[in-house]
Amino acid sequence: MYELNNLKSVKHYRRKLRNKQTKAEKILWGKIKKKQLGYKFRRQHSFGKYILDFYCPSIIMAIELDGSVHGKYSQRVHDKIRTRYLEDHFIKVVRFRNEEVYNELDSVIIVIIKEIKNQKEFLSSIISEYQD
Repeated sequence: MYELNNLKSVKHYRRKLRNKQTKAEKILWGKIKKKQLGYKFRRQHSFGKYILDFYCPSIIMAIELDGSVHGKYSQRVHDKIRTRYLEDHFIKVVRFRNEEVYNELDSVIIVIIKEIKNQKEFLSSIISEYQD
């Protein structure tokens, strides 16, 4: 089977992005690293041709942070295509604007915890369906 996670062809770019995190990424990373929410997240994890800001492999969930460039029409179209691709591969995508991380960090964390719970329940239902 063809592997889509962390392709070697983009390893250098992933490393570069990790070393040049945005302010919002640094803030959020400080709250989700080291299993602070009960699950391990990775920074700048690639899947297919896309590099995800944060990814939790155990619950198949990505967190994406959107800066001002994401307000442009062409970028919004690209984001929709990207999200559809990831969701077609069963990856739950949760998006926040950078301003939310700056101004409403507690609310962002609450939403992430809720989405983790929802994703766990979804995955459990799928697993139990296949075990029956």
